[in-house]
Amino acid sequence: MGIRIAAAQAPSAAGDIAANLQTHLRFIAAARAEGVQLLVFPELSLCGYELPLLRDCAMAPHDARLDALRAAAAGMTVIVGAPLTTVMPAAAARPCIASITLTADGGTRIYRKQYLHGGEEVYAQAGPIGATAHALLGQHYVEAICADTTHAAHAQAAAAAGATLYVAGVLISAGGYAHDAALLRGHAASHQMGVLLANHAADSGGYSVAGNSAFWAPGGQLIVQADGPGDCLVIAEAQHGWQGRVVPLAAAAAT
Repeated sequence: MGIRIAAAQAPSAAGDIAANLQTHLRFIAAARAEGVQLLVFPELSLCGYELPLLRDCAMAPHDARLDALRAAAAGMTVIVGAPLTTVMPAAAARPCIASITLTADGGTRIYRKQYLHGGEEVYAQAGPIGATAHALLGQHYVEAICADTTHAAHAQAAAAAGATLYVAGVLISAGGYAHDAALLRGHAASHQMGVLLANHAADSGGYSVAGNSAFWAPGGQLIVQADGPGDCLVIAEAQHGWQGRVVPLAAAAAT
């Protein structure tokens, strides 16, 4: 049995969780129409890569604001990016840069970014080191968030955990893309695991984003890549080998 996965190359409004939830719903609906079974959003997709706003935007894994996403994602596995509260009350500690996975059976999992980019430590704390592979339709995926992918130890831990897929939500600028993409292709080649990159569709946190969300097959072959920034799904499917395609999405009307 094959699997169909996708990067949601979506834009994020700075600190506007309500607006970003609507964007997520739009992408989830489009992914469902394409038969996607695992959908990955960019780093901090629910609030944007807005480090000074992380504490104000922090949420718990079962935040009621996620209920609409959970309902829309029923039967799919959807990974969204958010700052995550670490203790109660939330103001008592820096949040983690995290992802929240809404599983196909209605469950919830969290992953905390392990390797912070320089400067992020002022606003966030790192998650625990380690890797857990999650089974899905004959594959085993391990999550990564942006700077995690630049540390060889992270990809090595994923491979040691049995990953066949390495799925990363990121914010990568136009200037940094070539370097980071080469690392991701290297992970696919060195560890014989597919690598999915979900980048932002529009500028965030003062960064001019590259877009170019992509998938590299085990062995390092580039299967599919978005053409720059802009709203789209980047879909990869395992069915007698890997194939891919890009599905453009119309940008939401400005309000």
